Amino acid sequence: MPERLDKIIITDEEHHLPYSKGLMAVSIMATGLAPDQAYNIAALIQEELRSQGNPTVTMKHIRCTAEDILESEAGTHYVDIYRKWQAVGHLSKPIIILMGGATGVGKSTVATMLGARLGITRQVSTDVIREVMRSSFAQDLVPVLYNSSFSAFEALGSLPLPRTTDKVILGFLEQASMVWVGIRALIERAIVERTNFIIEGAHVVPGIVDEKYFKDAFVVQLMLSVTDENEHRSHFEIREVETEGARPFSKYTENFDNIRQIQDYVLRLAGEHRVPVFPCYSMDTTISSVLDYVINRTFAEYTENGAKAMDEAMECSVNNELKAGAGRGANARQGGGLK
Repeated sequence: MPERLDKIIITDEEHHLPYSKGLMAVSIMATGLAPDQAYNIAALIQEELRSQGNPTVTMKHIRCTAEDILESEAGTHYVDIYRKWQAVGHLSKPIIILMGGATGVGKSTVATMLGARLGITRQVSTDVIREVMRSSFAQDLVPVLYNSSFSAFEALGSLPLPRTTDKVILGFLEQASMVWVGIRALIERAIVERTNFIIEGAHVVPGIVDEKYFKDAFVVQLMLSVTDENEHRSHFEIREVETEGARPFSKYTENFDNIRQIQDYVLRLAGEHRVPVFPCYSMDTTISSVLDYVINRTFAEYTENGAKAMDEAMECSVNNELKAGAGRGANARQGGGLK
């Protein structure tokens, strides 16, 4: 019986690093499994590697072992997503996730959890971009940046607009077009640094973003929504509690009609521009759906390196099937032969 090992070194890593349950758990969380489930599976992988008695292993061997255990513990769907995410990890292009939606639908929460699951450490809110931009310009010069997206129309003042003009939407789009300049600069920087990035905010508007402009990145755009008014309103109550009154409930309820009007507008744009919309009621369901979309959307555009990684993953699958078949044959022989 192989001797139990306390440390297993990955030989094809640059610095011959030891196997890490934490890092493995992060890669497994990308499949949509909850953190505690992912960590338990990572621990099972470690135990399996230890039981094999090899002090050094390759990353390919670890992934094959991970797939085998992931299939037995969670199912084939999660193995499929794991393979795709591992293939995407071989790509030279960064992944830029642009997450839009009206104020209060849960963008910041989903973006934070999505980043944790995918191992994306850089994310920014478009409200932060707006704050930075307005610090560089006087209010008299760009007054529209000094209001929230749902009250930006107030900065339009007494402009002689046609009577049919929807000032709420016009103010919102005016602000969004300005903030888009900052969003574009962040994306360009992420491309130069080849860094995965999540940008979330009300200013991520379908139609403003031209994905073809960023040929050196995988730009994945999506929208979140809360169609039920009472559910949407409750999000602002939670926000007031979580921020200890820094973002008061009254500020949003007083502008709730404007917020809903903007949501209706951007959802229509999403339909016109074929941007997927994810309802945000159950956080677990939303995260799982968004994860599946991001990974499948990115994998659909995988390059030659991605194809090579997928080939390795499929080889793992074949090897696991052969091992399983050999194990079933041995068990049958011990039981008196095949029946």
